[in-house]
Amino acid sequence: MITFDAVRYRAIAINTLTLSPGTTSIIGPNGSGKTTFLKLCAGIAEPEHGTIRVDGTFPRLTEIGYVNEFPDRNILFPLVKDELASPLRFAHIPCKETDRAVVECAERLGISHLLDRRMQDLSGGEKIIVAFAAACISRPRVLILDECDSHLDASRCAWFEKTLRDAGATYVIRCTQQMETAIQSDHLLYFEQGRVLHEGIPDEVFSRLCDTSFYPLSWRCPE
Repeated sequence: MITFDAVRYRAIAINTLTLSPGTTSIIGPNGSGKTTFLKLCAGIAEPEHGTIRVDGTFPRLTEIGYVNEFPDRNILFPLVKDELASPLRFAHIPCKETDRAVVECAERLGISHLLDRRMQDLSGGEKIIVAFAAACISRPRVLILDECDSHLDASRCAWFEKTLRDAGATYVIRCTQQMETAIQSDHLLYFEQGRVLHEGIPDEVFSRLCDTSFYPLSWRCPE
C-alpha cells in the first residue's frame, strides 16, 4: 500500500489516503494540485508535514519510474539508446547487461528503429514513448506518469494502455485529461484545490461527476 498521513505541501492537504496495488488515475481542474501530488509520490518533492510511505518505505528509497508531462523535460542524453540506458547506467549495471536490456526493451515496445536517432529529432509522441521506455527499463515498483496520453493519438493510446498493463509495476499512478483513459483504472482520485474531493473505483467517482465536464463522453452518449 502507498499511504499518506496528514500530508501538507504547498496547496496539497491530504489527511489520510491509501492507494492499493494497480492503476490509480488522477483527474481534476487545471491548478488543482495533480502534478504536485505526483511529485510527492515520486519523492521529487517531500511533504512539509506528514508522511508518505510505499509499502512502509520512503518514496526516495523506492525504485520509481517517472515521466514528465512535457516531452523535452524527460531528455538527459542526445541519443535514444543512451536515454534508454541511463537508469541502468546510473545504477551501475554492467555495460553488456545494460546494452542487452536496451535492445530487449526497444524490441518489446516496438521502438528498435529509433535507437540510433537523436532525441531532439523525435516527435512529441515519440519522445514520450522513449521516456516511458526509460522509466520502465529497470522494472520499477512504482510508475508515475504525468499526462503522457495527451501527446498520443487514439491508436497509440490503446497501445499505451496494453503496454502499461504489461510493464510489471506494482503501482501505476497517472494524471490524465482523458476520461476514457481514466475509466480503465482500478482507482480514481478527483482533485480540487489541493484536496482529494472524491475517490474510489471509476464508477463511484464518475457517478458524482455526471453533471461536470469530467464525465466520460462514452457514458454520456452511449452507442
